[in-house]
Amino acid sequence: MTRRTTLTALTTVVALAGAMALGGCSSDSGPARPELKVDGAFMPQPVGDMAGGFLTVTNTGGAADKLTSVTSPLSDDVQIHETKNQKMRQVKSFEIPANGELKLERGGSHIMFMAIKKQPKQGEKVRIELHFERSEPITVDLPVEAATHNPSKH
Repeated sequence: MTRRTTLTALTTVVALAGAMALGGCSSDSGPARPELKVDGAFMPQPVGDMAGGFLTVTNTGGAADKLTSVTSPLSDDVQIHETKNQKMRQVKSFEIPANGELKLERGGSHIMFMAIKKQPKQGEKVRIELHFERSEPITVDLPVEAATHNPSKH
């Protein structure tokens, strides 16, 4: 084998190896990401200076995420709460599992608006922004329902 033939064979092998490596990369869909969607959102009409918010965040992606905070023009102090053993407490975040959901519902985990700035009435909407650990924020308009509204009872 001449030096030129050896060099040509080596170049061909390197080129094929590179093409195979690139081909493998191009079929890779990249790292798994959360894919979030919000539905079932509502706020019962408040009867005092606090209000609750409820919704479901569905994650159809292959990676988990966390709801880390909620902001709203209705209150400068919007908290996320969990209810355990009939006691409510503020938490720093809620897990949203990959291919799963986070349900914020009456009697359970929920959004809490402290010291609301105005009393929204049934039929109005309250704008909120959900903030996540990995995903971009999602803006949601919560329809204000009757104070006794509870879709899980229907």
